[in-house]
Amino acid sequence: MPNRHVAQIIENQVVTTAKSTDTVRSAAERMCERKIGAVLVVDGETLVGIFTERDALNRVIAANLNPDTTRLSEVMTADPQSIEPDAPFRNALHLMYENGYRHVPVTKDGRPLGMVSARDALGLDLLEFESDLELRENISEILG
Repeated sequence: MPNRHVAQIIENQVVTTAKSTDTVRSAAERMCERKIGAVLVVDGETLVGIFTERDALNRVIAANLNPDTTRLSEVMTADPQSIEPDAPFRNALHLMYENGYRHVPVTKDGRPLGMVSARDALGLDLLEFESDLELRENISEILG
């Protein structure tokens, strides 16, 4: 079974950020250019939010907001949960599973270093994750 750490997954990543004052359109264009599903929103060098494809769909398009005038600060997920680079990747998978996320920012001292997504999981990562879930369910049954 792999025991990959988050740092291994993001080691060659180029961090894609946007300012909270940027428009939805500029963030969407950046995401499209880089073929990514989310952008990290920063204030200076500090992570303050995340803007995802789902945010664009649910908070902008479905809400009939204008992407040319709507600022990321209005529609981003503020203060997102993040993970440290030395954490095992399976911890990120658990965060995604338990909270319905597809992306988890990777930070060190509040500074974004990259992002992991469900697509980063390899077959063996998924097997390990399923095993963790099964063990968790068994423990819950015993304690319940």
